[in-house]
Amino acid sequence: MKKARITYKFVILLVALCFGAVFCAPSFFGTSWGSKITLGLDLQGGLHMLLGVETAAAIESKEKSIASSIKYFTGKNDILIDELKVENGLITFSLLDSDDSAKIDEMLATNQGLIIDKKDLSYELHLSDEEKLSTANYAIDQAVEVIRNRLDLFGLAEPTVAKQGKENILVELPGIKTSADEQRALDLIEKAAHLELMALDEERQSMAQTISARDAAAYGDVLYEDAKNPAQKYLLKELAVLDGSMLIDAKVAFDQNNNQPIINFTLNAQGARIFGDFTGANVGKRLAIVLDKKVYSAPVINERIGGGSGQISGGFSVDEAHDIAIALRSGALLAPVKMLEKRSVGPSLGSDSIRQSMIALISGAVLVVLCMIVVYGLAGVIANVALVANILLLIAIMAMFGATLTLPGMAGIVLTIGMAVDANVIINERIREMLKAGAGVKNAIAKGYENAMSAIVDSNLTTLITSIALYAYGTGPIKGFAVTISIGIVASMITAILGTHGVFDALGEKIQRSGNTRLWFGYKIKGKNASI
Repeated sequence: MKKARITYKFVILLVALCFGAVFCAPSFFGTSWGSKITLGLDLQGGLHMLLGVETAAAIESKEKSIASSIKYFTGKNDILIDELKVENGLITFSLLDSDDSAKIDEMLATNQGLIIDKKDLSYELHLSDEEKLSTANYAIDQAVEVIRNRLDLFGLAEPTVAKQGKENILVELPGIKTSADEQRALDLIEKAAHLELMALDEERQSMAQTISARDAAAYGDVLYEDAKNPAQKYLLKELAVLDGSMLIDAKVAFDQNNNQPIINFTLNAQGARIFGDFTGANVGKRLAIVLDKKVYSAPVINERIGGGSGQISGGFSVDEAHDIAIALRSGALLAPVKMLEKRSVGPSLGSDSIRQSMIALISGAVLVVLCMIVVYGLAGVIANVALVANILLLIAIMAMFGATLTLPGMAGIVLTIGMAVDANVIINERIREMLKAGAGVKNAIAKGYENAMSAIVDSNLTTLITSIALYAYGTGPIKGFAVTISIGIVASMITAILGTHGVFDALGEKIQRSGNTRLWFGYKIKGKNASI
């Protein structure tokens, strides 16, 4: 009596079963160890938002940035200018010495998309239409990346942040349960985190409590409130000394004097140079630290500040300081975002979705299992074992990679069940065809797999390509569906093809001796078949 022939294919099936059972256990039983599948917004509830990007503010910010560069360049090179203003999309100034014209022209030429209208020593600058469109599009793309980075740093699992339409952004936050968490997430998303260091108008600060914003603009100033005491006003020079685009890091620390949270920030090389030059030239004057048009502090400059570092203090709570540091680190929004739609998805909806999906999953699996046994006998049982290994392997891999399971993802699992047994249906039909043609059992099994392989590989490969395309160009739930299908296809190639072939190799002699092809394949051979 010959022993069962154990091949590497049979070992692969056993490994897949054991691997899947171990690594999907945390997701099934909620254990304290191991990686678990993250449930999406439609399954566990959370927050759904549609945001609009105010691109006009990004264009205005770029115009002010150009004006600040002009102010810094002329000050650095002792070039005298007068009436530098930004108004209605125009940057205007006058040059006082014609000998400096070549220098300023060379500097302005480095700004792409800037249209220069020069009359004698008067300059009028504005952005081209192409540059405005480019700036607006970049502001939207940058907002998507910044919001995604902030939410990742905030610690939310698998948030969805995607561009929708031309100027809107879709944000989905699974797992947001309490109103406090919802508000923190909203504040973090909507915070522009636009840091500016601005010079105080020392000459007119005494008028700050009575002057209007329009009158302040006539002096080239802006009127901002104190962050903690809105009644306190500050009159600041409109053009910032530098802004948050030059910031490279922000961390929460504690003030040694009163142990209150503060935010330490660090500037890049250009920002450090500008900061050092300004503080060195303005000792004894005040410099306001402004975040989102609110003044957090306005200390007196006692000496030149080198090294490109500073701090923001404003009576923060620990959570508040942490969230502001996250916003600063992830980058300022070039354009403000506004809420267009907000919808809270309750966890009860997720429970209903899970229950209904599980009913579909289990009922589909049971029907498939019964159908395979009725039609193909013990070959159907082998296919069902491979199917179980496939599902366990799929869930285990998704859990290990931290994939998010959404309702479409569960539909993908149901579809994977059908696709996994489909390969075995093709194989079993090819084996039956060989048995009808008079081939022996072992030969029929070998030829059945050989003849079925091209059709199985072609169908799985085309489905995998489609899934990759869905993942590359889809968003949110579509990506979840594509991930589930892709992993399921790869898993089915391992279990449904290699694994079942290994089982038949191990049982080939036993099947041959029994001669009961109806029991094994649901088909009775007519007549004696002696071929191998």
